[in-house]
Amino acid sequence: MAHLEILLTFLIYFVIIFGIGFSASRRINNASDFVLGGRHLKGAVAALGVGASDMSGWLLLGLPGAVYLNGINQIWISVGLSIGAFLNWHLIAARLRIYTEKAKDALTIPTFLENRFEDKTGLLRIVSAAMILFFYTIYASAGFVSGALLFETIFPLDYQHALLMGAIIIAAYTCIGGFLAVNWVDFFQGSLMFVALITVPIVAFFHVGSWHEVFARVNEVHAGINDAFYNITLMGILSLMAWGLGYMGQPHILARFMAVTTVRELPKARFICMTWMIVSLYGATFTGFLGIAYFNQQPLSEPEQVFIHFAMILFNPWVAGCLLAAVLSAIMSTIAAQLLSSSSSLVEDFYRRFFRKNAGAKELVWMNRLMVAVITVCAVLLSFDPKSRVLDLVSYGWAGLGATFGPVLIFALFWARTNRFGVVSGMLSGGITVVIWHLCASLGGVFEIYDILPGFIMGCLGVFIGSYFGKPVTKAIVKRHHEISSIMHHELYQQKDIA
Repeated sequence: MAHLEILLTFLIYFVIIFGIGFSASRRINNASDFVLGGRHLKGAVAALGVGASDMSGWLLLGLPGAVYLNGINQIWISVGLSIGAFLNWHLIAARLRIYTEKAKDALTIPTFLENRFEDKTGLLRIVSAAMILFFYTIYASAGFVSGALLFETIFPLDYQHALLMGAIIIAAYTCIGGFLAVNWVDFFQGSLMFVALITVPIVAFFHVGSWHEVFARVNEVHAGINDAFYNITLMGILSLMAWGLGYMGQPHILARFMAVTTVRELPKARFICMTWMIVSLYGATFTGFLGIAYFNQQPLSEPEQVFIHFAMILFNPWVAGCLLAAVLSAIMSTIAAQLLSSSSSLVEDFYRRFFRKNAGAKELVWMNRLMVAVITVCAVLLSFDPKSRVLDLVSYGWAGLGATFGPVLIFALFWARTNRFGVVSGMLSGGITVVIWHLCASLGGVFEIYDILPGFIMGCLGVFIGSYFGKPVTKAIVKRHHEISSIMHHELYQQKDIA
C-alpha cells in the first residue's frame, strides 16, 4: 500500500495536468490548432516537448534497467542518441518547419509527402499513414506497460487494472487539450524529469559512500561491468549507437519542429533540448550503475524498477511522490504525443483525404478525439501481457519509425530528384526490413544487430534506387523545390546570425 503522501502527490499532479488540458482546450478552434497548435509553439516549450516526448518511460525505467542488468556498456545508447538528436535539430528542424508550411501548410508527415511530390493518387498518404499507425501502436503499448508497472508498484492494483487506469488518464487529457495541452504538459513534465534524474543518482551515490565503494560493490557482482567496452563488440557498439538514427523519423518529435512559431526560435530550443537531454541520459545511466552497487546484496527481480526502488527507499514519501510523478511524466508525455500523431494521421490522411474532404473544423477536432480513444484501446490490448519488456517494445517501434521515415525525409528535404516511387520504395524497404529483422532476432548472428541499422540502410537504398529508376519528377516540382530551398538557405543564414 502506498504512503498517503505519495497518493496525495499523484492527485496534485493529476489536477495540474488536467488543468493544463482544460486551459488548452479553450484555444482549439480547428484541426490545425488540435494537431499543431496553430504553429504558435515557443522555443523553450518545443525544446522540452521534444525531450520529454522522445524519452518516455524508457528514460527512467528501460535505460536504468538495461545498465543495471548489463553494466556500463549500455552507455553507447546515450552516446548515439545525443549525436542523433543534435543532427536532427541541425539538419532537419528548420528545413522541415519551412517546407511543411510552404507545401500547402501540411499538418502531418504523410500530408507533407503528398504535397511535396504532388501525389494525386493518395498512395503516399496511405503507405505512410499505415506505417505510422502500425509502429506507433507498438510504441504506445510500451508506454502503457511502463505506466502499469509504475501504478502496480505504488497502488494496490494488479497489472491489468493499473494498465487501464494509466490509459484512461493519458487518453483523457490528450483528447481534451490536443497539441497545446500535450506540449504545455510536456514542459512541466520535462522539468520534473530533469530534476529527478539529477537528484536520484546524487543521493544514491552519497548513500553508497564514494566512488571507491561504488566500484568495489560493482566488482562483487561482476568485475567487468564497470567497463564500457566489456563484453561488447564493435558491431554491438554500432548497434547501440544506431539508436540515434531513429530521431529523423519520429513524427511525434518532428511535429514539434513543424509547430514552432518561427525558425528563429530553433537555436534557443536546440540548446535547451540538448542540455536537458545529455544531463538526463547520463543521470539515467548512473542511476542504473549505482543500482548495481546499492542492491548488490539483494538483487532486484525487476531491473527496470531500479529508479522506483531508489525513490521509495532513499526519500521521504512527499519527495518520493514527486520523483515517481517524474516517471509518470516520462510515460505520459510520450504516449500523448504518439496518440496525437496517430490520430492526426488517421483523420488528416484517411478520413479527410478520402471520405470527408469538406469536413468542418469542429467535426475534425472531434474525429481526432475519437481516434485517440480508438488507438488507445488497440495499444492497451497489446500491453495486456505483464511480462512485456519496455525496452524491447520501445526499440521495435523506434526502429520501425526511424527506418521508415528518416531516409525519406532526408532525401525529400535535400535531393531535388527524389520522386514518389523512391519515397514509397524507401518507406516500404525500411519498415519491412525492421519487421523481418525483428522476427529473425532469435536466430542470432547478423540478426543480433539492432533493427534500425539495416532498416535505415535499406530505406536509403530504396529511396535512391527508386528515384533513380522511377519516373523523373516534373520540372515544376524541381523548380518549386529549388525555390523553397532558397528560402530555407535565407532563413538558415538569418538563424546563424541569431545563434
